[in-house]
Amino acid sequence: MAHNPGTLILRSDASTAMGTGHIMRCFALAQAWQDAGGRPVFAIAESTPAIRERLLADKMEVAPLVSAGGEDDAQKVAELALRHAAEWVVVDGYQFGADYQRQLKAAGLKLLFVDDNGHTGHYSADLVLNQNAHANASFYGSREPYTRLLLGPRYAMLRREFAQWRYWKREIAAVGKKVLVTMGGSDPGNVTGNIIDALHQVRVPFEAKVIFGSANPHNAAIECAVGGSSAKIELVRNPSNMPELMAWADVAVAAAGSTCWELCLMGLPAILMNVAPNQRQIAQELDAGGCAIHIGSAGEVSAERMAAQIEQLLGSQQIRIAVSSKARELVDGQGCGRVLSAILAKNIRLREVVESDSRLLFEWANDPEARANSFSSAPIAWEHHQAWLAEKLSSLCALIFIAVNDEDTPIGLLRYDIVDDIAVLSVNLDHRFRGRGCGTAILSLGLEELFRATRVEKIRAYVKPENLASVRLFTKSGFTQGERNVIDGQAAIVFGLERAHYTGESSQYKDRRLSP
Repeated sequence: MAHNPGTLILRSDASTAMGTGHIMRCFALAQAWQDAGGRPVFAIAESTPAIRERLLADKMEVAPLVSAGGEDDAQKVAELALRHAAEWVVVDGYQFGADYQRQLKAAGLKLLFVDDNGHTGHYSADLVLNQNAHANASFYGSREPYTRLLLGPRYAMLRREFAQWRYWKREIAAVGKKVLVTMGGSDPGNVTGNIIDALHQVRVPFEAKVIFGSANPHNAAIECAVGGSSAKIELVRNPSNMPELMAWADVAVAAAGSTCWELCLMGLPAILMNVAPNQRQIAQELDAGGCAIHIGSAGEVSAERMAAQIEQLLGSQQIRIAVSSKARELVDGQGCGRVLSAILAKNIRLREVVESDSRLLFEWANDPEARANSFSSAPIAWEHHQAWLAEKLSSLCALIFIAVNDEDTPIGLLRYDIVDDIAVLSVNLDHRFRGRGCGTAILSLGLEELFRATRVEKIRAYVKPENLASVRLFTKSGFTQGERNVIDGQAAIVFGLERAHYTGESSQYKDRRLSP
């Protein structure tokens, strides 16, 4: 990321009725913004004491609002952004619609709109983020030409404490015995109490940890239900160590909210219930993909059926292995980084190379680090460079872009050499912009442009094993690392990405050059 991304305004709410999921995924993004050197400011009209305590504990500012949604709300947020010299606003909540977006855009702000099911009709935000597995571009057919979509669990925003667990490997016990129950931050319908009733009917040895929050209005009843039980059930109030609790468990029983993505990262086999209508499709999609088990709506599942499902999952190592593996493939824990890169990319644009760029490209090509990372490390002669560029500019099988920022300062080069439906990719950054997240932003834009403008189906990139910056870049951008190859007598890691697996805005394209 840039060293000082400035202030980010985050507009979201939480309550017992609406839950805490909207504000907590914004909280994850705010933590990532802090880690990048920025300053997050939350604009909140409705919250809970626990949420406010959590934000303040992480040194995040909270600006109270009077109204929730509507014209006055948007005006106050725009004024807040002006006072803090904030360029970007993040909005997350079902109370915010198309008019709200238009008003913030009319105030000259850049907008990231966090969405679940295309509920607003028209979208004028710069970025629309839907991190759900069922996210589809068809939800957003009515949007502005500049609106970019960030779709799918690759963009799942997880809190800072999950970062160190990205590469943790779960061991699946032959017989499961540990159950984690988490039904969200508020649970107004007391689904947690129903799960405790189900645990009382489980007929195999187990121990359980039941999570509940301060916003839960049924705490007294839950404590009473556990206190009168002979089962080994422990209540955990407002835990700060969710990854450790998920690592401890063999099985989870959970609401199908944003916790799903945490469970997937941790590879924890989960039985999901939708406790709100907007969660049904999330649970069904995860079930269809083998990433979790959807048992139904909270109000429709009996204690007997839940107990039987818990027993089955605890007893079947085969099912737990399969679900854990699929879940772990879905979420890699780098969603916040991808979202921040997309925000940064809005300050970057690509333009095609022209002949007058020759001297700049020559200097970049002969940069010592660029030569060291090339498979042909000898310095490039000016005459050879001129001939090479002339050939590329006249070719229908090459695309070369220069990335520039808002001040039209050149940042780096992105090149595709295309044969049939395969493009070989090269990226080179100006030394002043290395290590600032620009590579991820440029590559994101370049992938979107390639798949939009051509019929290319596969991308390949060849990287020296010691070029760790490029290894991280391609891994973070969704490329798959393949077998090693040899180029000019030197070892090369082959990275690949296919159109069918690309999760950017859309896999659609319009006919242009390079098309048959």
